Amino acid sequence: MSLEHILLGLLREPASGYDLKAVLDHGIGHFWAAELSQIYPSLKRLEKQGLLRSRRAASKRGPRRIVYEITAAGRKELVAWLRNGPQVGDMRHTFLAQIYLMDELSDLQHTLRFLEQLRARWAPRLEALKNVEKEWSRRDPGFPDHLSLAGFHRHLTLRMGQHSYLGWLTWCEESMRRVRARMRKENHNGKLVSVTALGAHRGRQHRADIVLDSGHGSQGR
Repeated sequence: MSLEHILLGLLREPASGYDLKAVLDHGIGHFWAAELSQIYPSLKRLEKQGLLRSRRAASKRGPRRIVYEITAAGRKELVAWLRNGPQVGDMRHTFLAQIYLMDELSDLQHTLRFLEQLRARWAPRLEALKNVEKEWSRRDPGFPDHLSLAGFHRHLTLRMGQHSYLGWLTWCEESMRRVRARMRKENHNGKLVSVTALGAHRGRQHRADIVLDSGHGSQGR
């Protein structure tokens, strides 16, 4: 997925860079984010390629603003991108890499705090998406399956955002329960939680070997 193609799609109706930033923040922020420092260079590239055109327009406040709109060539490029099948990139979640290596700290209390921070980050986002859906259903009698074609597809992405955050929160709660259970068990056994994993990666299999063995341990038996 590219920011340029998303901008082409959003510019089916003329908009300024700030307008586009507002849509990215409040309309599709649950699956795509971009800063103005990324938006404006992308707009200039698209215009240079003949996929957009720009004009100066009056502003309600301040100087005249630059408004962009898609060209026929830009629409052709957008349609080709949409028809090209799902664009799925490699998944990269830095927080999971941190957890994967967190035994280095030998501190389950820190692991628990880390998970609590993730929960505190995701819970309000899920609630915000639920509120968007609630307000949408209140003001649109066609909600959800008799919306306009544009609204229908936008609601599909809204639901994906809800399911994604719900999935992360479910995983987070499960992980926190497991960490607390391990802390109780190790305290019961007279061990200090902060040193339970001391030397956890010494004299054992490499992490990658553990993952591979867990998926193929039953083969050849």
